[in-house]
Amino acid sequence: MTEKEYFAEKLKDLVTELREHISTDDGQWTVKGFIDIFKNVYTISSDTKIVSKILEIHLFPKILHFAQTYGFKVVLAEHQNYYPDISFVKASDESVRFAVDFKTTYRNPTKPHLCNGFTLGSHGEYFENRTSTKNIQFPYASYSGHFCLGIIYDRADGATIDETKSHNVNELQSITSVAKNFHFFVTEKWKIASDKGGSGNTANIGSINRIADIINGRGMFSNLGEHWFDEYWMNYKKITIQDGKGDTKKISSLREFVEYKNGDVSLIVKKRNGKE
Repeated sequence: MTEKEYFAEKLKDLVTELREHISTDDGQWTVKGFIDIFKNVYTISSDTKIVSKILEIHLFPKILHFAQTYGFKVVLAEHQNYYPDISFVKASDESVRFAVDFKTTYRNPTKPHLCNGFTLGSHGEYFENRTSTKNIQFPYASYSGHFCLGIIYDRADGATIDETKSHNVNELQSITSVAKNFHFFVTEKWKIASDKGGSGNTANIGSINRIADIINGRGMFSNLGEHWFDEYWMNYKKITIQDGKGDTKKISSLREFVEYKNGDVSLIVKKRNGKE
């Protein structure tokens, strides 16, 4: 078993414990809000960024225990926009490093087999130049593997959350959690990537959003392999081809790229957003 396979196996063992760590018996998040010195509890917002950050903090003791158990040092991202969230560095051999990003997203309330999706890091400078240290903790090429520790959850109905109201600490059990029904997963990030950007004008890689495919690592590149993922995103919208009408365009789909490279397009896993 390789170092990466061993690390992945142990990380997957860890996530089986995490739901119990943060959930009540009926699936509610045990975090209800934040408390002041007068023992008033204020409900947190259901904003995804806030939920994500608090989940990271809530899980951190488990992450630290995991690292200590398997002989790793934990190196946190020095800056907010750095990749990855956590670098696991083997204590006995610091050349062995694994990148782990926390990824949280919520289920679509009307199509619960789909989630909102997430970004999988930049395809900019540090992804293209794998010795670069711009916006990354260690050079990309120095990591032995790049993993997502993912959390998919249900958001509470907005009508049941009143962010303007405070509660006494004795009312904790009656406060509605902003998140519930957590599902944790671990996968290498290339296995759940799509061929489209993840957000606006920033150079971010997007994920697929069908939950069953995310959990089972069935992204668009999953049959092609990681080298296709790397090459595609290094060249995203950089290669000019003819479009069949006499005009030119930049390659911005995996099918176009695989055809351009004379690869096997039958290995592309199509995004499935239809009914479960």
